Order: sequence, then C-alpha cells, then structure tokens
Amino acid sequence: MSTPTDTLPRTDTAVAVADLTVRFSSKRGEVTALHDIGLHVRRGEFVSIVGPSGCGKSTLLKVVAGLTDPSGGSVELGGVPVRGAQRNIGYVFQRSALLEWRTVRKNILLQAEMRGLNKRAAEAECARLIEMTGLGGFENALPHELSGGMQQRVSLCRALLHEPEVLLMDEPFGALDALTRERMNIELHRIWRETGTTVLLVTHSVAEAVYLANRVVVMSPRPGRIVELLDVDLPAHREYATTMEQPEFISVANRVRELLGAAAHAD
Repeated sequence: MSTPTDTLPRTDTAVAVADLTVRFSSKRGEVTALHDIGLHVRRGEFVSIVGPSGCGKSTLLKVVAGLTDPSGGSVELGGVPVRGAQRNIGYVFQRSALLEWRTVRKNILLQAEMRGLNKRAAEAECARLIEMTGLGGFENALPHELSGGMQQRVSLCRALLHEPEVLLMDEPFGALDALTRERMNIELHRIWRETGTTVLLVTHSVAEAVYLANRVVVMSPRPGRIVELLDVDLPAHREYATTMEQPEFISVANRVRELLGAAAHAD
C-alpha cells in the first residue's frame, strides 16, 4: 500500500501532481473542489480514481489536461509544467461525442485533421487501431449504426490516434449496460497492455477500478483529498471472471468500499 504523498524518480514519472488545490467562485461564494492533492503516476501505469460524486475527480483530470487552472500547487507531464491545454494527452469522455455525419474512420481521423498530423501516417495508425479494437468491417459505418460499446471504441481510437503520452478517461463506460461495460473493461485492459500508454481513469465502479488498475486512488467528499492509494498486486494479464475471485482483488475492492462507505457517512 502506498501513501498519499508518494514520490518517484523524475525520469519514471508521467504525471506529477503536488500540493494541488482548485477553487471556484460561484454566486454562493468560493467552493474548494480539490485540496492538497499529491500524486505521482509512473510511465505506463494504469491508475483508477474513485470517490463520492462531486469530490473533484473530473476536475483533477481537467487540471492534468490543462483545461482548468489550479489555484495552488503544480502539475507536470513528463517533467514539464502544465501551462494551458496539453497536446500530448488523449481524452475519453462518458459520451463518445462522435460527429453523426462522419463515418467511423473519419471520426477517428478528425484527431489528425485537428492536429495537422501527417495524413499517410495517420491513416495507417487509424487502420491499426480499428483492427486492434475489433472495429474491422465498420470503417464506413455511421455512429447511429453502432452500439454504445462500439461508439466508445471509436472514441478510444480517436484519443489514441496521435499516440499520446497520457490517456485521461472520465467515466467512459458509465452509460453502457452491465454486459457491454464488462466487455469494454476487458478490451481496454488488453489495449493498455498492448500500447503501454499511461492511463488515468475516473470511475464510480469499484470492480472496474480494481480490475483495470495498477493502483487505485480513493478520494474524500468535497473538498476532494486523496485518502488512500491502494496497490493492486494482480498479474498484468487478467481474466475477468477469475480475477474477481482472487483474494487480492477481493481485499482491495473491500478496502475501497470501506473507504467510500466511510466517506458517504462523513458526507
């Protein structure tokens, strides 16, 4: 088990958050969304973030992406301070946000158009991602012709097209039915193992958080603080059903639920 103030060698760190505080002003006064957050994420690590609704999980991702400015503290990506929107990250939201008039292939390649990537290289990477995510044969399908899970695969491909150093995922499977969500968990874990991309995932599902991650961050009610960092000592390759039965999985999942239950009681 790690501590909420863990540190890593600079060269091994993909994301470094130190003493982070975020405050917002509203008609009701100043609101502190995050307080004194410290988190170091290793290159290639998968970190899940869980906590009560409104505790600042999504805000934390936005600060890492450079979409929200911190009120105090610092954030670095690959040792470089975050100043404004970051181009070396990928972002997947709860809704796939696909353009209805563009095909699967053209939705993915929108990333290349927006970033001015080499067209030939982008098309080759797009084809590779389509095959890797099981979308082969649907390249010319429109979003309304796809299931919710397939739409999220397209969104994931779009986020990975430029080979980002860090992939941020904000409750990407929350709108899916239970069976599709399970399949997407399996798919995401396989893709992460194949790409080696650093991933930060926000989720409300304890099982999802523990199954996917190397570590689980548990946050308190607002103002969001990190109350515990839990290591997940499970094999890199994880069969979904058998993993759920492993003592280590059960131990970590129970601890997460215990912490969330205590947080809900305090809230």
